[in-house]
Amino acid sequence: MREGAKKEFARKLRANMTDAEQQLWRHLRQHQLANCRFRRQHPVGPFIADFACIEKRLIVEIDGGQHNPTADSSRNAWFERDGWRVLRYWNNDVLGKTEDVLADILRVL
Repeated sequence: MREGAKKEFARKLRANMTDAEQQLWRHLRQHQLANCRFRRQHPVGPFIADFACIEKRLIVEIDGGQHNPTADSSRNAWFERDGWRVLRYWNNDVLGKTEDVLADILRVL
């Protein structure tokens, strides 16, 4: 996907975030964990990360039922080869255990 198309696709994803993504985004934006700023639906290489902290090179991915473990594994491998650390959480954990998810992200930061 060319860069302009990827940016446009990221804009569409930001406009259509899942409930779990919206909830985590509210917390990341309001609390600025460890004084770190996150971007949502941010292009990173050939992919669009759900959330990325550029400063700490941390990507947070939120997975629902549509996620393919094989594809997720290859995405993680690409991110990690490029120097990113990846955290993955299920939608139901973000929605039902938000404080635990935030504590885990903070621990990694």
